[in-house]
Amino acid sequence: MTGKADFSEEEWTSILQGPPTAGMIVVTAQKGGVFRETLALAKGYSAARDEHGQSELLDEIVSAKPSFDRGHSHSPEGLKASGLEQLRTAVALLEQKASTDEVAAYKRFVLDVARRVANAHREDGVNVSPAEQAALDELEAALG
Repeated sequence: MTGKADFSEEEWTSILQGPPTAGMIVVTAQKGGVFRETLALAKGYSAARDEHGQSELLDEIVSAKPSFDRGHSHSPEGLKASGLEQLRTAVALLEQKASTDEVAAYKRFVLDVARRVANAHREDGVNVSPAEQAALDELEAALG
């Protein structure tokens, strides 16, 4: 089993920031619904906590408060570009140290959080706007 102790502090921070970064990429993909979408991000963590014990790695990730570092990104495009790169880095770290199942569980969790955010607020009469779907597709591609 892989856990926090297997990573440096910097590596662990990168891994922890993956899910909220994915959520924020979706939040900023389309205007409107920020409150509901941010709440959906938190609910994604809560739902994962309910599944405690299935993965030591995910248990440690969801036990931490979701944090998001905008870095030097001052626009949705900049956030998306830096966020997608950050996710690629997190997955690469996990692929070096975690089991295949743990990496897959992390990717599923990140996408689950992002999908919850996308579905939290109806925009233009649809659950997931075209801009949000494009963000989800880019997240999925970045995660591999």
